[in-house]
Amino acid sequence: MQADDARYLKRIRLKSLNSNTDIASLARKVVEECRLISPSRLPEVEQLLFYLQNRKKSAEKKEKKQIKPRDLTPFEGIELDEEANINSIDDYVELLYEDIPEKIRGATLILHLARNPDNLEELLQNETALGALARVLREDWKQSVDLATTIIYVFFCFSSFSQFHGLITHYKIGALCMSIIEHELKRYDLWQDELQKKKKADILSNLKKEYEKALKKYHGLLTKQEQLLRVALYLLLNLSEDTRTELKMRNKNIVHLLVKTLDRDSEELLVLVVSFLKKLSIFLENKNDMAEIDTVEKLAKLVPCEHEDLLNVTLRLLLNLSFDTGLRSKMVQADLLPKLTSLLGDEAQRQIAMCILYHISMDDRFKSMFAYTDCIPQVMKMLFDCVEERIDAELISFCINLAANKRNAQIMCEGNGLKMLMKRALKLKDPLMMKMIRNISQHDGPSKNLFIDYVGDLAAQIGLKEEEEFVIECLGTLSNLTIPDLDWELVLKEYNLVPYLKDHLKPGSAEDDLILEVVIMIGTVSMDDSCAVMLAKSGIIPALIELLNAQQEDDEFVCQIVYVFYQMVFHQATRDVIIKETQAPAYLIDLMHDKNAEIRKVCDNTLDIIAEYDVEWGKKIQSEKFRWHNSQWLEMVENRQMDEAEPFMYGDDGEPFLQNGDILERPDLFYSADGIIPADGAISPEFFTDFQNGDLLGPQGFPSSSSL
Repeated sequence: MQADDARYLKRIRLKSLNSNTDIASLARKVVEECRLISPSRLPEVEQLLFYLQNRKKSAEKKEKKQIKPRDLTPFEGIELDEEANINSIDDYVELLYEDIPEKIRGATLILHLARNPDNLEELLQNETALGALARVLREDWKQSVDLATTIIYVFFCFSSFSQFHGLITHYKIGALCMSIIEHELKRYDLWQDELQKKKKADILSNLKKEYEKALKKYHGLLTKQEQLLRVALYLLLNLSEDTRTELKMRNKNIVHLLVKTLDRDSEELLVLVVSFLKKLSIFLENKNDMAEIDTVEKLAKLVPCEHEDLLNVTLRLLLNLSFDTGLRSKMVQADLLPKLTSLLGDEAQRQIAMCILYHISMDDRFKSMFAYTDCIPQVMKMLFDCVEERIDAELISFCINLAANKRNAQIMCEGNGLKMLMKRALKLKDPLMMKMIRNISQHDGPSKNLFIDYVGDLAAQIGLKEEEEFVIECLGTLSNLTIPDLDWELVLKEYNLVPYLKDHLKPGSAEDDLILEVVIMIGTVSMDDSCAVMLAKSGIIPALIELLNAQQEDDEFVCQIVYVFYQMVFHQATRDVIIKETQAPAYLIDLMHDKNAEIRKVCDNTLDIIAEYDVEWGKKIQSEKFRWHNSQWLEMVENRQMDEAEPFMYGDDGEPFLQNGDILERPDLFYSADGIIPADGAISPEFFTDFQNGDLLGPQGFPSSSSL
């Protein structure tokens, strides 16, 4: 059904062909009306019609999905007064060997053919034409912007299809485009400098017309240059589908060239440049290149803007960059915080803007800045306006981060804020909203006192068989309520919480997160004297010791359990139970030298209180501290080998004086000054301190006699 010469082709226009057309009926009609087609070829006609129908469908789908800058609009200079014909391709190639105007005409005619995808296969077979185009571009691109733009546009048509990328690579068009872009950006800088010089000269000499003439010429050159940059960058964007090609572009500094192009005013060019940067930004190396230069500062100037596509792609690029801590800092410095906050009111951009704000809110140093914008009232309104049971993950996550700041939490509680949050959280049993409330409850001040009205509601959730995550957040919120006026004893009794707390201290009784919150809760209520007694009588202290044994490798568990002991030793009744009826002090002594600084601190404070009230434990604690502080020196003495030069270290029978005893039982061996220290072993670390300070030295500054 094809012929080599267009004169022998019969075109049949199928105006009625659409997605609902009956292909079999249409094929029969075509065969009946066209006498040139034999009825025996009916199956072939059906197959061709089926292909056309499906191609039309896919084209429609593609058109719907396409997002700018996918369409490269025609530019000034490609209009012709004649129609290009694929059969005249040889004539067009001949024009490429003439002067610049003829070369432009020949390239433009070939471009008209290339813009029709049906011609690309045939053009691909014509190596002469493609070779001539590549040669002319390589040799003459500096002589004519129009010529360079037109030829690159021809190769751009090929770059739209992945199967033709090998052709473009073969002629090294990508590398040539990189060189052209770099050269044009340098020209742009020169134009800017010249224009500024003329502007100053015209001001001094009052020659306004000269400046206006130069400005008009500049705008004309700028328009053509931006057309060239657009088509060249778009071709590179298509080629960058292959990551190996993209790496070559990075090595040739593509990121710096693109960021430099962000200074332009052309929105169509900017959409393309930002889209390219967005694609590059998913790789760490490219993101680092962007971090080294003022990418964020230039992008900040584009937010907000009236061009919806440009704004959207700019926000998406900022979102990619916001995963980097340093770049988030630059965004705040570039004053993007209030700009992004203002976009929360724009439904089209709200989701992306909120994701960027969420990333910024992850840094504690920036959380307080949200209090000086209208961000918090806006997100609170979104929370309350949400009709669905589950709030958007981005929105509630953002609110959780914001609530971690004291000033933000106070703003959230203004009016009926806390009341509405509690009402919604308790109604929907939403663990994420309860986590937000928990963050609010951790701040001292007026906002914490507001929770007194909701203690009962929170405590009621603990006994019920609610979702574990929700109960964890309720327990965490209650644990934060260190309010003097709160009667914890009444709460524990009214909601029968003591059995629940004790049962959930057993290792393996629940998830570790829930058990940990139970321990923290016990630590909070133990601040109350009567509550501490109630918990001690219920047998919670042995349960805590058992849990400590089971979770001794988990620093968070150890620290919180030790903190419970710390709270309980403040009260006489529980202090006696801990000291006399349990081995808690022994465990605390073992933990005195834990590698975790917080655990050591809480242990020391707890043991100091125990030592103050119990003499026997006080001696043991003092002895252990003494042992630890002198451990290295004691180890040296204990491991000292027998030396004939020092017989005084051993008895007459060669046995050591210590006879495998504890070195601490013979302190007189270490510190002895005749007539000053009794040899009864009654020595203390305080003496050693005085000895070192010189309080016990002789008149010449030395001990009167040395035993070592």
